[in-house]
Amino acid sequence: MEITVCVGSSCHIKGSHNFIDYLQKAIPAYNLDEKIVLKASFCMGKCSEGINIKIDNERMVLNNLEELKDLFINTLVDKAKKEKCILS
Repeated sequence: MEITVCVGSSCHIKGSHNFIDYLQKAIPAYNLDEKIVLKASFCMGKCSEGINIKIDNERMVLNNLEELKDLFINTLVDKAKKEKCILS
């Protein structure tokens, strides 16, 4: 699984750096180092709507760190554990 967080100006000001900090800690805490690749990207095009992220090919907009934590813990952890290892 690939998680991409926008680090463009608007998303950065809204707190995308907190998203990256959280994911850098949460991924190894859940033993998902070999299942999730964390990336950063510049503008994803929906700057005015919130912080832009992409999970694999699905783009979404989140409003705060709590939404990201909820998504990660309640959805992405299980999804990542079910997927085959992407690193060789």
